[in-house]
Amino acid sequence: MFAALKNLNEQVMVITGASSGIGLVTARMAAKRGAKVVLVARNQSALRDLTDELNQRSPNTAISVVADVGEEAEHEKIVQQAVEKFGRIDTWVNNAGVGLYGQILDTLTGDNRKLFETNFWGVVYGSIAAAKHMRSREDGSRGAIINIGSEVSDRAVVLIGMYSASKHAVKGFTDALRMELEAADAPISVTLVKPSATNTPFPNHAQNLLDREPALPDPVYDPVLVAEAILYAARNEVRDIYPTGAGLKTAIQGALMPRLTDWFMERNFIDKQHSSLPPQRHDDALYQPTTGLNERGRTRRKVRRVSAYGLARRHPYLSSAIVVGVTLLAADWALGGTRR
Repeated sequence: MFAALKNLNEQVMVITGASSGIGLVTARMAAKRGAKVVLVARNQSALRDLTDELNQRSPNTAISVVADVGEEAEHEKIVQQAVEKFGRIDTWVNNAGVGLYGQILDTLTGDNRKLFETNFWGVVYGSIAAAKHMRSREDGSRGAIINIGSEVSDRAVVLIGMYSASKHAVKGFTDALRMELEAADAPISVTLVKPSATNTPFPNHAQNLLDREPALPDPVYDPVLVAEAILYAARNEVRDIYPTGAGLKTAIQGALMPRLTDWFMERNFIDKQHSSLPPQRHDDALYQPTTGLNERGRTRRKVRRVSAYGLARRHPYLSSAIVVGVTLLAADWALGGTRR
């Protein structure tokens, strides 16, 4: 019988795409909470600076591995260096991803394939490398594979069609992998995290075929909420997790009212994903590393830093207690009013 997942301060965690956005926020939070982190990205200078930053705060906390997750052989290097330094891997977060804005008929096959190499095959290679390492754990503990999908894993969005397709593929692969590992009684938890629009450099780093700079549609959330969901999945076995209620709402709408959702997106999401700025392509992440160590993007939308749904999802007992408390207060008030 395998024990539960380890506490964060006992874990060694691999994080791909660690040089910016969600990966960067997660790496900093994990290290602050005591985890050893293996930082993976293509940007060597950004990784070096981040590793120095984390090790200055707490010595022997972080190492960096320069790697392109779209290359299968690179994952052997990640495992080897993690084990050489820390002896094992407890959690593997497949977070690296790239974007492409434009009409599907305007995109090039080579660009679409490159996007899939990172967004889909990078997750496949990372998950397989992690599972092979974790399935024979000597200490009897469980490991965790956490794949970063998206709300578009459930519901495609216009103008990011190929990105949506890659995240659909990530969902299908993750679900199949989970079933196979469970059937084999492997000591591994497999979680799919599905963020909604998050204030990261994603639209600024994506390849852009639009006539204006791309923009995130409302509501836009702070990446800390996604990082909290990732770290929750590293400590708790959970199948899927939406960091915010907006992602769950989109998934439900798409499942229950697909044609109405089509109609709504066709009439609203094309304009919502265009900013007022002309195209400024200085940081295309599809083929090369981008400017690193940027947690957040340049959105002009109001950024939400709290999600009641996300908080309730991570603290179900507290949420239940609050609901019971509010119900009792309401009942007491109603009865008191009746007596009066």
